[in-house]
Amino acid sequence: MIAAQDLHAEFQFPQETESQLSSDADLEDPDGRNATAGRGMGAKRGRKVLGDKAKGGGAGRVSSTGWVNGHHQENGTENMSLFEVVKMGRSATQSVVDEWIEAYKQDRDVALLELINFFIQCSGCKGAVSEEMFRHMQNSEIIRKMTEEFDEDSGDYPLTLSGPQWKRFRINFCDFIAVLVRQCQYSIIYDEYMMDTVISLLTGLSDSQVRAFRHTSTLAAMKLMTALVNVALNLSINMDNTQRQYEAERNKVIAKRANDRLELLLQKRKELQENQDDIENMMNAIFKGVFVHRYRDAIAEIRAICIEEIGVWMKLYSDAFLNDSYLKYVGWTMHDKQGEVRLKCLTALQGLFYSRELGSRLELFTSRFKDRIVSMTLDKEYDVAVQAIKLLTLILQSSDEVLTAEDCESVYHLVYSAHRPIAVSAGEFLFKKLFSHRGPEDEGLPRRGRQSLNGSLIKTTVFFFLESELHEHGAYLVDSLWECASELLKDWETMISLLLDEPMPGEEALTDRQETALVEIMLSAIRQACECHPPVGRGSGKRVLTAKEKKTQLDDRTRTTEMFAVALPLLLAKYCVDIDKVTSLLQIPKYFDLDIYTTGRLEKHMDALLRQIWEVVDKHTDTEVLEACSTTYHHLCNEEFTIFNRVDIARSQLLDELVDKFNRLLEDFLQEGEEPDEDDAYQVLSTLKKITAFHNAHDLSKWDLFTSNYSLLSTGLQNGDMPEQIVIHAMQCTHYIVLWHLAKVSEGSSIKGDLVTLRKQMRAFCLICQRYLCSINTAVKEQAFTVLCDVLLIFSHQIMSSGREHLENLVYVPDSSLQAELLNFIVDQVFIDQDDDSNSTDGQQDDEASKIEALHKRRNLLAAYCKLIIYNVVEMNTGADIFKQYMRYYNDYGDIIKETMSKTRQIDKIQCAKTLILSLQKLFNEMMSELGFSFDRSSSAFCGIKELARRFSLTFGLDQLKTREAIAMLHKDGIEFAFKEPSPQGEGGPPLNLPFLDILSEFSSKLLRQDKRTVHMYLERFMTFQMALQRDDCWLPLISYRNSLQAGMDDDTMSVISGISSRGSVRSKKSKQSAVSKRKLPEEENSSSSFDGVWMNREQSVPTPVMMHSPHLTSTVLRDPKRMRPEDGYAATFSMPAEQHLQQALPPQPLPPHQHQAAMDYNTQVTWMLTQRQQAEARQHQERISMHYAKMRNHMQQAIRRGSGLMEEDEEPIVEDVMMSSEDRLEDINEGMDFNTMEIDLPASKNRRERNELKPDYFDPSSIMDDSVLNVSMF
Repeated sequence: MIAAQDLHAEFQFPQETESQLSSDADLEDPDGRNATAGRGMGAKRGRKVLGDKAKGGGAGRVSSTGWVNGHHQENGTENMSLFEVVKMGRSATQSVVDEWIEAYKQDRDVALLELINFFIQCSGCKGAVSEEMFRHMQNSEIIRKMTEEFDEDSGDYPLTLSGPQWKRFRINFCDFIAVLVRQCQYSIIYDEYMMDTVISLLTGLSDSQVRAFRHTSTLAAMKLMTALVNVALNLSINMDNTQRQYEAERNKVIAKRANDRLELLLQKRKELQENQDDIENMMNAIFKGVFVHRYRDAIAEIRAICIEEIGVWMKLYSDAFLNDSYLKYVGWTMHDKQGEVRLKCLTALQGLFYSRELGSRLELFTSRFKDRIVSMTLDKEYDVAVQAIKLLTLILQSSDEVLTAEDCESVYHLVYSAHRPIAVSAGEFLFKKLFSHRGPEDEGLPRRGRQSLNGSLIKTTVFFFLESELHEHGAYLVDSLWECASELLKDWETMISLLLDEPMPGEEALTDRQETALVEIMLSAIRQACECHPPVGRGSGKRVLTAKEKKTQLDDRTRTTEMFAVALPLLLAKYCVDIDKVTSLLQIPKYFDLDIYTTGRLEKHMDALLRQIWEVVDKHTDTEVLEACSTTYHHLCNEEFTIFNRVDIARSQLLDELVDKFNRLLEDFLQEGEEPDEDDAYQVLSTLKKITAFHNAHDLSKWDLFTSNYSLLSTGLQNGDMPEQIVIHAMQCTHYIVLWHLAKVSEGSSIKGDLVTLRKQMRAFCLICQRYLCSINTAVKEQAFTVLCDVLLIFSHQIMSSGREHLENLVYVPDSSLQAELLNFIVDQVFIDQDDDSNSTDGQQDDEASKIEALHKRRNLLAAYCKLIIYNVVEMNTGADIFKQYMRYYNDYGDIIKETMSKTRQIDKIQCAKTLILSLQKLFNEMMSELGFSFDRSSSAFCGIKELARRFSLTFGLDQLKTREAIAMLHKDGIEFAFKEPSPQGEGGPPLNLPFLDILSEFSSKLLRQDKRTVHMYLERFMTFQMALQRDDCWLPLISYRNSLQAGMDDDTMSVISGISSRGSVRSKKSKQSAVSKRKLPEEENSSSSFDGVWMNREQSVPTPVMMHSPHLTSTVLRDPKRMRPEDGYAATFSMPAEQHLQQALPPQPLPPHQHQAAMDYNTQVTWMLTQRQQAEARQHQERISMHYAKMRNHMQQAIRRGSGLMEEDEEPIVEDVMMSSEDRLEDINEGMDFNTMEIDLPASKNRRERNELKPDYFDPSSIMDDSVLNVSMF
């Protein structure tokens, strides 16, 4: 375990032992050591003082190409700043650095000032450090000044900008720093001025709260550190060479020893040691001042930079950095929350483990953090998981003993991952672990065949496949191993030998289970070689193959055909009775190049294959095997190849025999007066299954099978004792007959009268399937339902699309009885509890597998019916019985029902809304019939309906303008339903369905403000005066619904509007002026041009007004003080026309008999009472909003003013039991950090605010809808 020790005070570079040199007086130089002790970073701190001019140049001399006044000069003409030169990247970095060095030699203050401004400008700051600031201000003061001038429009800066130019800038920026240090490594970096100033500036910028400064300076400091590491490495190499030369010279005999050379070497070694001490001081300053704080920065990009660079240091200069003192930072950061940072940790470690020499020095680190690396193979970020597996592969190569069996097994199962890069990486790990080790006994084995090395490796693959217990994923295993073991997987000769040849003496033969697995792996390898793309579910799709890959694909396909054309008949003959093996083997011919049968003179092997397929059809009745045989015939019967006639004759002979046998058996089976025995039923069923399987892929129209199958189905209905499997396959076969007939008619290849025949057959078939929906057998009903849904969808109005108008007579519209029976089947067979589904398990044990299979079958049935709704085959309102089950069966069918609602809303928004409210009404009626009219509104049943209404409301989305009419129609139907039935308590009691208004209130938030007012008026038409005064509990639904409508009427906003735009002030002024003019001209208030006048006139013209509008109240949240009056706001300019049209669309509704009352003067009786109550509520509402708004402003101001708590200490985080998914991980890893203070939010500039004012005015109705929309009648 890596010890948690404090950071060393300085870097400890490997140096020569003093014991070898202590005896030599020439090497002792205490004065020289003491003289250099004061050099380094400690000498230049605090206020900067301009240094002396560089020697030899003079400040006034300027070359033709160089720097003058901080600008790049070419031929004496001012061109660009250093930042612009690096950004453009037109000049070579080497020449740019050389020119800056020349400028530094002439006047180091001016050149250094340009370098400082270069870093400032690279951060995106428009400010610049002046000469006065450089002379008289400290670094902290300069940074504070630059922070004040950092007034950019957005938070973007060069390192975060996208585009090729800025990507190139980042590269040039890093190259510039590296080349600068490389070119200055022999003199300038030791002048105690340039490097001290640059490092001090970057350290200060890295502690800034401005992210741009912190990010840019950290990148610069880390690249500067990397460049210094290279310098230190060169110094170390030179010191070693100098020491060896010195030792060699000193070991000479005295007569041949050159004392002057010894003194020279000693002086050179002393200078190198002094230089290395300076480099150590610089690196220590950067490491302690920047890395130790920024490796746990709040920004993931900054943390990633630090980890990436420390990996480079450890790889470049392993003697100094590859120890536990620096490895611990990488180990700790592997627990980072951001995948980008974890990825950098893994790539840094990979660079170390690539070298066996370095990998051997990581034993302590590996033992400490191995478990974390293994757990990262399951990382939620796929890229991190891939690199973790690759790192484990490198660890495995360096030492076999590090990873335990449990560690390896955690990687093995990832070969079945759906994410292909993870699977391929795991496949490489598996290959390295199981297949790469070859012992001396493997030498001399044959290259191919059963006894070859590949034979044992293929057996190992089979054993691994069986032990994984994922036998349906052979294609995934092959795809995972394909890139590293394709030659092994394409050794089909060895696989065939393992299947056909007898085992050698002493060799253990493959078991039946192992042979089945080998056949599956062999088939998957053939598919991978011939198709050259991953299996289904792994990969985004087929990619374009290169010329080399196409040639390899063609060669593999030719080799497969030549080899299996001979071997496949033999394999089928050996495994003829094995269902699994035969099913897999029969899929191989579809990858053949059929021309090779002719060019390779392999016709006799084709005949052998056809005979074997005939035998398989004769011996098997399993549907899967028969369909495989049918598919093989379909692939071989290709008219483009010369073998077509040979295969077509064999197919016709087979089908002739099957049809003759079926007709003969059916005639005996349907004879009257005789009861068929089980043997006859079995013969009919087996023959019918074979015909059905072939009819799926082949046109059997010439055998006229419709009559025989229809008579079989009719007899089953009449007698009622027909075996279910015979009925099911007869339906399926008849379905294929109708579809093949439709295909011929659609292509125009049919004769006259076929269209009429098809129409009769289709309608007769639908009628008989409808009668089978009432069967007592569940499997028969499911088959009849599935076939009916397919036929109704195919023969719907969609059949006439794409220029097929001549098929109009074939359109079949189901009548109401058929629609009802289909819906009843769904309700009875799909919406059932899992435990009640006893018929779907087919007598098997009620285990998880059977439950999943039964659920999958029910989902398919529901999806088939939902298609009928979506394609308008059945009425949309039939979906109400499905939508009402949304909450109860959400886990099983929630996705299907939600998608159906979405599609129906796209077809007809209003009808969809009516269907949703109908589903809620049905649930409400069911609850009333079960609990009675005096039910408790807090009961689970009623709360469940309310929750369903809330879910329905969420499906309408946020754009209320698009769903305006639909929501209004929904409320209309809901209100009518609530007042439909009279009160069971007699006159004066609440209507029977009044609690439904509580459910309807869930949709009130989706109404526009003006529509709320109109819906409220529509509600008042059903109310009496006594209802408005009632406050009993039984009237609470009405009160709550009215409040939900009145709440929006108080706000002068729309939910689709996120806020008041900056143009609101301009509009408010205009509205104020118009309001003043209206007050000056009272006669205009009654004119048609005044919306308020029209609205009031419209209110007075309502025939039987029962309730008055509540007073208009203005929200104080979104309005600026003293901006506009309520009557001058958006309510006066938009809502009035819509409400007029809504009222015109709503005719006066006659009240039910129990609601008739004498006319009452409402204004004189209750106006004052209601007005006072509403005003009091409005004042309380405004006070709550004002307090909330004040608190929000206070919190925001405190957050902005909050200081920065930057990290100061280098403490070891707690990582023992912390995983990446832990919410508290960052607090444990980064002790003492305050992430909330790492950034400041920059205010938008005036330019941005001005640009915002150019946006469309969303408070202006003319900008969001035209007159045609405004004049739409809602109801």
